[in-house]
Amino acid sequence: MLDELPRVSDPRLVVGTAGFDDAGVIRLSDELALAQSVDFFTPIVDDPFDFGRIAAANALSDLYAMGATPLSALAVCAFPAGSLPLSVLRETLAGGLATLAADGVVPLGGHTIKGPEFNYGLAVTGVVHPDRVLTNAGARPGDALVLTKKIGTGVLATELKAGRLPRDREHCLVASMAETNRAASEACREVGVHALTDVSGYGLLGHALELADASGVSLEIVAAAVPLLPGAREAVANGAIPGGLIANQEWITPRVDAGGLDPVMLSLLCDPQTSGGLLAALAPDTTDRLIAACRARGVDAAVIGRVRWRTGPVAAVIVPTRGDLEDSS
Repeated sequence: MLDELPRVSDPRLVVGTAGFDDAGVIRLSDELALAQSVDFFTPIVDDPFDFGRIAAANALSDLYAMGATPLSALAVCAFPAGSLPLSVLRETLAGGLATLAADGVVPLGGHTIKGPEFNYGLAVTGVVHPDRVLTNAGARPGDALVLTKKIGTGVLATELKAGRLPRDREHCLVASMAETNRAASEACREVGVHALTDVSGYGLLGHALELADASGVSLEIVAAAVPLLPGAREAVANGAIPGGLIANQEWITPRVDAGGLDPVMLSLLCDPQTSGGLLAALAPDTTDRLIAACRARGVDAAVIGRVRWRTGPVAAVIVPTRGDLEDSS
């Protein structure tokens, strides 16, 4: 559908829609650029305050993935007046404001309409030096791949909606989604990564493939090294499969070599994430520094694979264990 729309061309444009990056960037001067994005969705948890926190963290993630510092935000909301009490809207907005305040982002207001279904999110604006923008297009053969959050939010949220998720696992799910990527982004900027993207609705594999395509490389991902949220495997086994996971898997199947991979793990690699972590590609000799910088900030990052030369239509190879990765080198 997007191919039928006109392409935007402007000398001020630093990052547009061509590479399917996380945010747009426009140059204001030789030393200053604006990064902008917008994201909103329906409630993913029952508690309105938590929903607000998660939606705000999810929106800010787009800017953090570009190496930008968020400055301001505008709320975007559709609310079914009459079928939900206004207290739900108030608590949702309060949750969003709490996350913005914690990350030093100024709320400027927003826009709300009546709608058949509750949707909430934010349009966010940040700043970045034009020469220090991080995109998904800089990965180089030989780079390591580092992931900064555990995956599994989609299947666990589906399990939660079915009323089958234990309270302790619900707590882990909410805590992960409500955590912003500010600390992880700071660590990536401190160390200096080659490419960066956040993991959201297209799942880990979907966003990894976007990075591979934008960079002209292919990826090797070690399935056993990908960190999972508690209960994620059980959720898949229980049949908690969101529609987005099925769509993601259909899209990646012809572009990925996943021979011999556990079907449950393949499902999780395609699981649509809400407020997921950052996926970074960086020189292997700086990987330990990034892991240490993340841990110093309370972020439990993990090395999950590497970048290799693109030699054909396959954009990613999934190997079950790290030993398989070493054998394929």
